[in-house]
Amino acid sequence: MTEVPHWLDQLAANAVQTRVPPGLRPPVRGGRRAAVLALFGDGPYGPDVLLIQRSTRGRRHPGQPAFPGGGVDPEDDGPIGAALREAEEETGLDPRGVTVLATMPELYLSHSDNRVTPVLGWWHDPCAVHAASPDEVDSVERVPVTELTDPANRLMLRHRAGLAGPAFRVRGMLVWGFTAAVLDGLLREGALELPWDRDRVEEIPPEVLQLAARG
Repeated sequence: MTEVPHWLDQLAANAVQTRVPPGLRPPVRGGRRAAVLALFGDGPYGPDVLLIQRSTRGRRHPGQPAFPGGGVDPEDDGPIGAALREAEEETGLDPRGVTVLATMPELYLSHSDNRVTPVLGWWHDPCAVHAASPDEVDSVERVPVTELTDPANRLMLRHRAGLAGPAFRVRGMLVWGFTAAVLDGLLREGALELPWDRDRVEEIPPEVLQLAARG
């Protein structure tokens, strides 16, 4: 078992106090509870984070890169239990190898009516992972933090009636939307972010829009 690195402890301490942007603030009532697992580990290329590529055949966010996660079921022990269960179902992750560090403030996704709690974890005992649910997941990637912070892999992506948000091009994936917004915040809260060109704005590819319209 490896100890939680200092940078991740600091990231977790800052992340729990993250200010929720107005567009992501949950309503007073309503919305389905959901959770995602933002899992950091020490991989072959240094610190990394676990991401999945959702299946183009899936019902939830088809074709999109994402954190493992899903809805909170009645038998779950809240968002933490849901995030670990979903990660196990989607990637074959052994939850016993994860140290949960913090839960971040709840974020509301109006297009899916989900209230999502990001759960921050340290992969103290890594195991092999794979697309354990082929109907929902095409692939699983451990993305090095250095690739996420590389300015060459960062851009702003214009979508949703002209609004632009952060995005990443890593491991053959275009990471955008909710997942990219959370990653952007985590890199900033962990003082890991490098200067990058926020004026580099691209249009969201038509094929990505078509898939998103199905989810």
